[in-house]
Amino acid sequence: MREVLSEILLTEIKDPRLAGVVISAVELSGDLKLARAFFSVIGDQERERQAADGLTQARGFLRRESARRMRMHNPPDLEFKRDLGFERADRIARVLDRIQGDRAPGTGDREDTNPDDEGKGDE
Repeated sequence: MREVLSEILLTEIKDPRLAGVVISAVELSGDLKLARAFFSVIGDQERERQAADGLTQARGFLRRESARRMRMHNPPDLEFKRDLGFERADRIARVLDRIQGDRAPGTGDREDTNPDDEGKGDE
């Protein structure tokens, strides 16, 4: 379902609000009546809002077209949610980079220790 929705967004949808929108995951309910599609888009909050509005407006077309491509008689209703996973991963990477940058050169590494000397002097 994720691949089908992604392909439709790339090839069929002409709405400029949906340019660059990526469907990262789709969760189906147990009764297969609801598909929750998680999307991500690069940009500020206004860009996110535009993408969400565009997906909401295209929901009927996306549902019909995905049903046709997947040969489904009763396709699930589509619900779109913002995927925050990429943003969280990016934030964690920036924090780790900052921590690595704050670390003084040579700290954490014991260059003055020779592994061959370990155990000597304990005799």
